[in-house]
Amino acid sequence: MNEILGFLGLGLMLGLSGIGSCIGTTIVGNAAEGALKKNPDKSANYMLLSAMPATQGLYGFVAFVMWLGSDFAANGPLLFGVGLGVGIVCLFSAIRQGQVCANGIVGISQGHDVLTNTMIYAALPEFYAILSLVAALMVL
Repeated sequence: MNEILGFLGLGLMLGLSGIGSCIGTTIVGNAAEGALKKNPDKSANYMLLSAMPATQGLYGFVAFVMWLGSDFAANGPLLFGVGLGVGIVCLFSAIRQGQVCANGIVGISQGHDVLTNTMIYAALPEFYAILSLVAALMVL
């Protein structure tokens, strides 16, 4: 049973963080696609903001790789808890970060100079994903 919990935790860690990044980047990508029609000159800014939610998937992957070699028979329940925690935090962090970046893209397309402010606001949900990765590595 412990091994099943361990593998399930690894799957949740990698899967939920990846799903969050997919959702977050498509939220921003949709906003960027619409913004390109209104103001195509700012496409570099749109691309920069579109890439931000992808990092949560990387955090889940790093935690996955770090925990991959652990003893599943002994650490199954622990790995399940850590995996669930990292996965959920990265999932919501990526989605909410995507929404912040999408709003920034809309503002940029309307002629406002909000790239720097948007990146600062987008860094706040990212911070919690980083904390979840650090916590997962500290427990290891």
